[in-house]
Amino acid sequence: MSVEPYRQAVQDEVMTTALLRAAADLLDDLVDRLLGTDERVVTAAQGKALIASDDGMEEVADRVQRFVAVATPTVRVLARGARFTRVPWVLVASTAVSLTTTVRAGVREVRVIGSLLAYRLEQATGAPADPALVKKLALELYLAPKRTPDVARLDLPFSVLARKWLLRGIFGRDTRKWADRALDAAERLDVERVLETRRAASAAHSRPSTDPETTS
Repeated sequence: MSVEPYRQAVQDEVMTTALLRAAADLLDDLVDRLLGTDERVVTAAQGKALIASDDGMEEVADRVQRFVAVATPTVRVLARGARFTRVPWVLVASTAVSLTTTVRAGVREVRVIGSLLAYRLEQATGAPADPALVKKLALELYLAPKRTPDVARLDLPFSVLARKWLLRGIFGRDTRKWADRALDAAERLDVERVLETRRAASAAHSRPSTDPETTS
């Protein structure tokens, strides 16, 4: 029996894991740098203007390149699968350039959205914004602007983010309209309700277990 299919499955899984890790590192670096300054986006209109200005992302350029370096062979793996058989190989061949453009734009968009959310959280609490909450809200709104973010847990949808950037990188789609919608959603977000949900989740997490096996 050939072991090649199993070897390929393991290789694909390793590449996917590396891709998600690269996305996580990129977001961590982005939010850490964002919250490390006093500069904030205070309105959706300001955020849209910043995105339209197409400023550079030199401070996280190395993280962007690491993500693209992992993502490029991942796209070629996906192109072998049945769901991607209609992807023109000329697009796959130009993946690195297209992905770099898409990811740089995406990082800029997430940064601006995160800055507006950090501002709103800081205004509501009078304290520095929680980095984990900023990441959660920024990604949830960036990926699904019409959906109210679920902040009962702060797990992050890196697989959805990576998939979005991969597909848009292949087809060269502009992500700006999605970012504009996310900024509008961030401006409308009920921050007090978000904070109340987080307080309730934290209280439930810290409550002593009543499981007989853990109390015996």
